[in-house]
Amino acid sequence: MKYLIVGLGNIGKEYEDTRHNIGFMVADQLVKNSNASFSTLRYAAYSEFTLRGRKVHVIKPSTFMNLSGKAVSYWMKALKIPIQNVLVIVDDLAIPFGSLRIKPKGSNAGHNGLKSIEQLCGGSNYPRLRFGIGDNYPRGHQVNFVLSPFDSEETKELPELIEHAVKMCESFIHVGLELTMTQLNKK
Repeated sequence: MKYLIVGLGNIGKEYEDTRHNIGFMVADQLVKNSNASFSTLRYAAYSEFTLRGRKVHVIKPSTFMNLSGKAVSYWMKALKIPIQNVLVIVDDLAIPFGSLRIKPKGSNAGHNGLKSIEQLCGGSNYPRLRFGIGDNYPRGHQVNFVLSPFDSEETKELPELIEHAVKMCESFIHVGLELTMTQLNKK
């Protein structure tokens, strides 16, 4: 069994610790916990390791958020991984900070990274781990909010939340989507 874990974000120092890059942060921790490392390959930073006998491939697209589908599509085809074995880790404005929810499918909810994946990978029927970043911003300032760093209170909670998200990724690989949803979704 092979799995592709996709952490969404933007490359570049200026985006490093922003809310929009939480997918990268979770992917980094997943790879670190597995004593693996990333290499720069086509369309992505790429890593692989074995978890309980299953081959895990992790990518952080280097195509920028709005073109994430290009990297996901390329790696799915190159590795011959079916869509149900792909897990996309994404920031989500629609759920409060601290909420982590894994789902079998869903809408893109206006998220450009998810829109790109839908367009290039055959629709919205793919698992995703939604990492709540909240919606504490003035009307019309959504872009500024997602591209800004977490506040000091959020930053204190972040390590624990990222570890929980990693646990959800590992559970998805080991026991599957349904059990992970039941046991680990965090409100």
